[in-house]
Amino acid sequence: MSFNLLKGKRGIIFGALNPDSIAWKVAERAFEEGATVTLTNTPVALRMGETKKLAEKLNTEVIGADATNVEDLNNLFTQSMEVLGGKIDFVLHSIGMSPNVRKERHYSDLDYNYLDKTLDVSAVSFHKVLQTARKLDAINEWGSVVALSYVAAQRTFYGYNDMADAKALLESIARSFGYIYGRERNVRINTVSQSPTVTTAGSGVKGFDRLLDFAERMSPLGNATADECADYCITLFSDLTKKVTMQNLFNDGGFSNMGMSLRALQQYEKGLHQDCNCGPDPDDHMFD
Repeated sequence: MSFNLLKGKRGIIFGALNPDSIAWKVAERAFEEGATVTLTNTPVALRMGETKKLAEKLNTEVIGADATNVEDLNNLFTQSMEVLGGKIDFVLHSIGMSPNVRKERHYSDLDYNYLDKTLDVSAVSFHKVLQTARKLDAINEWGSVVALSYVAAQRTFYGYNDMADAKALLESIARSFGYIYGRERNVRINTVSQSPTVTTAGSGVKGFDRLLDFAERMSPLGNATADECADYCITLFSDLTKKVTMQNLFNDGGFSNMGMSLRALQQYEKGLHQDCNCGPDPDDHMFD
């Protein structure tokens, strides 16, 4: 259902690789809500992915850009303003990559060259996007920029590795740049901390299937899907959230405020009883 929340607005979507991508869902929802967008990704991702199919569906253009390269970003914003016919109203940064995770390097034995790449792609690129847009005066007043984060930026999750450091930096950039861009041009900058979601990037995290199950059991509302994340991003791009900025906003079914849920506890007890070959605790009903 469309509410015309983005009617007449122009946007740039980073990271729409395939239909599983959150960025893909956001682009589709933005189009449904009346926006026009350009799509962008690295040349390698564009060769491997299906971004051009999405561009055809949305009747728009794909502009290849390495988000770690300032020259590419200058070209991206300049071309996008030409294609869309004016300044940009919203930007989605949905970029993340860790060579250490891919190579299964333990956090206590990181390759620091890989770490540099992780931080540059997953976080510093966000600063480069914002700095480039500001220098070009490419974002309209009351525009909105959103980057996707994860709760591991603030809490330890086994297997998330140096991506946790990158997400922590990403959230810090949103706060620091949010103050500057807000005071100067009323541009708001936020991060959305999403539930673990089945995407090409997310599935690369060690033990992801178990993490997905754990989060589902812990969250009173269950995990937020990619489509639900897209809906949330649309509200942040709209004029309904004009005074929301410098925030890390959780879209995770309540997971971030939980300590232990009944469903997670029951699963833990089940495994514990299997390990110790003992019967059920007669006091189990106390947790109902």
